[in-house]
Amino acid sequence: MSATLKRRSALALGAAAGLARPAIAQSAAKTLRFVPHANLSTPDPLWSSALIAFDAAYMFADQLFGLDAQLLPKPQMLEGYTLSDDRLTWRFKLREGLWFHDGEPVRAKDAVASIKRWSGRDLFGKRMAAQLAEMKAIDDRSFEIRLTKPFAHLPYGLGATSCFILPERIVGAKDAFTQITEAVGSGPFRFLADEWDHSSRAAFARFDKYVPRQERPEVWSGGKIAYVDRVEWHIIPDTGTAATALQKGEVDWLERPLFDLLPKLRGTPGVKVEVVDPLGTWTEIYFNNGIAPFDNPKLRRALFPAVVQSDFIQSVVGDQSELMRTGVGPFLPTSPFASGVGMEALTGPRSIEAARKLVKESGYNGELIVQMVPTELPTANAYGMVLHQLLKEIGLNVRLDATDWGSLLSRWNAKENTEKGAWNIFAVGWAGLWITNPGSHLPLHAHKANPRMEALTEQWFDAPDLAAQRKVCEEMQLLAFEEPPFIPVGQYFVPQAHRDNVTDIVRAPVTPFWGVKKG
Repeated sequence: MSATLKRRSALALGAAAGLARPAIAQSAAKTLRFVPHANLSTPDPLWSSALIAFDAAYMFADQLFGLDAQLLPKPQMLEGYTLSDDRLTWRFKLREGLWFHDGEPVRAKDAVASIKRWSGRDLFGKRMAAQLAEMKAIDDRSFEIRLTKPFAHLPYGLGATSCFILPERIVGAKDAFTQITEAVGSGPFRFLADEWDHSSRAAFARFDKYVPRQERPEVWSGGKIAYVDRVEWHIIPDTGTAATALQKGEVDWLERPLFDLLPKLRGTPGVKVEVVDPLGTWTEIYFNNGIAPFDNPKLRRALFPAVVQSDFIQSVVGDQSELMRTGVGPFLPTSPFASGVGMEALTGPRSIEAARKLVKESGYNGELIVQMVPTELPTANAYGMVLHQLLKEIGLNVRLDATDWGSLLSRWNAKENTEKGAWNIFAVGWAGLWITNPGSHLPLHAHKANPRMEALTEQWFDAPDLAAQRKVCEEMQLLAFEEPPFIPVGQYFVPQAHRDNVTDIVRAPVTPFWGVKKG
């Protein structure tokens, strides 16, 4: 297909996606037209680790705690909480005036059911569950969590990752590995299910009964005030078409414009380009260590000498070096748990020949390696192709499986590898927040969990202070180089582009829509 034909097809798709829908459009100043970085395949951020699911969840749902700019948890849905003197009993009280979008009040039993489901999958939640004595609703607004031993990280866990409070009728009978399809929460925007087309659009409307906190918004905490009546997500796979739509004012905001287009967008009157996410994206080569041949740690280690982080990140940012960082290890560089332990595996001399030698010494015998790469995510596609070339250069028999992001996620999340869905490796990026500590760092725990890493995670949760936690993280980092569940390949920062009449965007690791104004 020619580039021109692709562009025309994308333009047609953009029109079909609703760039001009006068029948439902409200006044231009009250409708925010947004182009997300990926298609929304599910609104369930616990079932899916895709960042786009969190973008949606933060619109239609809310959390008990919200993180501030220092990544400290502050009460969000809560009026307050107490902790007993023995630090075993937490008692929480919900704010007054919390309503779900289906017209039902938010009750303590909804929080209990949501926390229970969350505790089946999230690392902080699983830790809480392992030392849970009892969790119960006391009345409609109060509930209690009683533990067998102290867990100081509980407020952070409830506010940092995927513990969104949903109605008991939805989550009560669902475990953490069963996808939720009904997007009903109590957040500042309602999800408009009847307008959701998985391939082209999603829409949200301001929830008039939402009562925001009175503090100023900061990351995911404070007052979440919806200043626009409606937010429309338009899926435009062709990034050039999306940029043109922004320049013409047909859309208001691009979440991840193509890096090559940033200079042109910066020079366009009426368009502003800025970094919204202060933590950026941490990238990795992720192994399926549960099946051959990458169940062999020697073969996984063999890749280290061939990895040049700048090759991966420059494939995304080009010559815009201010938007990249190399020398990146298993923990985000700005994390208190980042260290130089074992980093020579990534920062020492680079050599394809050394990697080839290690491949032969590992016992690899030409087995087929299936590499997944997403087709509609330009960044992941770019560094995925760098990985593909690297695998071939060091002598691996690799087949590229190009697939859409939703299908990649399904194969990644599958508990069993079938002949049709089996995969061995892919490159992927993570929102930086998840990589700041062992409690949310899912890649550390690999596709098949390493008992040694799990034991160290337990030690980190129990460590009495920051110094002790850092020491444990050094051991985790050494193990990540000895028996790698992944290989870090750098960090980059994606500027967002928007019309200059879109203001007051809250700086956060996942795109927030509260506080945003459109003049």
